[in-house]
Amino acid sequence: MRGADSDGVELELSDESWVKIRPIRADDKEALLAGFERLSDDSRYKRFLTPMETLTRSQLRYLTEVDHHDHEALVACDLDANIVGVGRYVREEDPTRAEAAVTVADDWQGRRLGTALTRLLAARATEEGITRLTALLLARNEDMRGLLDAVGDLEVTARDGGVIGVEVPLAPEVAQDPALRSVLRAVAVTAGEVARPPG
Repeated sequence: MRGADSDGVELELSDESWVKIRPIRADDKEALLAGFERLSDDSRYKRFLTPMETLTRSQLRYLTEVDHHDHEALVACDLDANIVGVGRYVREEDPTRAEAAVTVADDWQGRRLGTALTRLLAARATEEGITRLTALLLARNEDMRGLLDAVGDLEVTARDGGVIGVEVPLAPEVAQDPALRSVLRAVAVTAGEVARPPG
């Protein structure tokens, strides 16, 4: 890890490549769309549970204009500032629960970027008073099940054909990992700047 500042923090991955992780910003719409277009059809299907050709303007607004409290999104950017991964939670009606999703560009998979994003997302959720992450997944999406299982004891709560509902209780200590503390501080500073209204 290096370079913790108000723009996020740089992390070294398992293959010695580097990414910068920071909260998403409203002006990330084009970068997020470009990242989406890099995804294979299978990765898009795993993320959205339906075939997706593109993202609409309203979807891009929803995905980038977040409050960093009830709706958090962390992006991982490569050295050229391309978005190569996104971790997101959206708080549910029960304020202690949030639906989570993590997506990594196909050419960045297998480098433990998904693990880093999931751990940070779980820690951010814990800081915001969320005690359980939920997700709807394709039953065959072993990668996402593994990511969630790494931050708590994953339980399958529902099955509907090829889709399952899962729930992961988050232990309070998930946000206490020393390796995550400086990352979370940088993310919190950036989120405060991003969420602050202009003027």
